[in-house]
Amino acid sequence: MKIVWSPLSLERVEDIARYIAEDNPDAAVRWVDDLFATVERLADFPKSGRMVPEVGSPRIRELIFGTYRVIYSARDQVDILTVRRSSQLLRMSELGDDET
Repeated sequence: MKIVWSPLSLERVEDIARYIAEDNPDAAVRWVDDLFATVERLADFPKSGRMVPEVGSPRIRELIFGTYRVIYSARDQVDILTVRRSSQLLRMSELGDDET
């Protein structure tokens, strides 16, 4: 199954990596590499993430990556919708109009 990153999700990854790089540039590179490798597994196992509790739809799932949530939709392809710290509230607007 194909993995497609939304512009918002890529922006979030870039922001997080930039923040990590302020203290440790090497750690930021490792974090991004590990994130992409972990998400790539969704191509073979798209339903491996749990349903997002705030949404309650079987189409919207999340993969926990360290202290982050990778929110995605799995249908004909895996659409990565956003990446958030687990402690942050999820805004429904981040899921796109047709996702909820």
